[in-house]
Parts: sequence; structure tokens; C-alpha cells
Amino acid sequence: QVQLVESGGGLVQAGGSLRLACAASGGTFSMYTMGWFRRAPGKEREFTAAISRDNSITYYADSVKGRFTISRDNAKNTVYLQMNSLKLEDTAVYYCAADRSTRFGPSRLQSEYGYWGQGTQVTVSS
Repeated sequence: QVQLVESGGGLVQAGGSLRLACAASGGTFSMYTMGWFRRAPGKEREFTAAISRDNSITYYADSVKGRFTISRDNAKNTVYLQMNSLKLEDTAVYYCAADRSTRFGPSRLQSEYGYWGQGTQVTVSS
């Protein structure tokens, strides 16, 4: 069973950048597709980005496409979310999640992810 720990959140000005990291332990990381989700204040948690086991397929929410980049390093058991050109509306708690299914491509559905981190706060200020 994999455990996930996010890091890299913080306070940043609009237009700035942050890189989130999610370190996995307790499982064979390369067997999991990985996703990032976020929950903004007063809103439901939503899909942000996902990546296949071998880095070959990535999906993004329309709201972050072109600004965020998901990547993974299977040798380091870590998935990243590079966030550029941050906007006020990107303020949220960001969660990473792992999906152990045999499906090749990553999923945008929260229900497909069986393992979740505790989240890391990202606050974008004006």
C-alpha cells in the first residue's frame, strides 16, 4: 500500500511559480498512475492533472492547461506539479493521488484513485 506526502506549497504572488512534489513510499511507484487534484475554498475537490505510469500520457484540466506541467521520476518515487503564471483562482489545497488499476492511461476521476496524500496549501496573492 502506497503512502503519499506532498510538499512545496506556500504563498506566492500572482504570476509567480511553485513546484509541488509528492513522494511515494510503501509500494512500487512505477505501477501507479498519478494525479493531482485541488480543493479551492468553498468548492469541491477537482481534477488538475494526471500522468501515466511511464510518463507518456498527461492530462490537464482546461483551467491549468499551458500553465501547469505534471511529471514524474520513477527512480525517485516522486511526482511533480510545476505551476507557472499562477492566478488568484489557483489558491487551493493540492492533493496527489495514486491509482493502482491496470488501465494504461491516467484517469481524471477522483473515484479511480485509491490512495491520497494529506494535501499542501497553495495561496496566490495579488
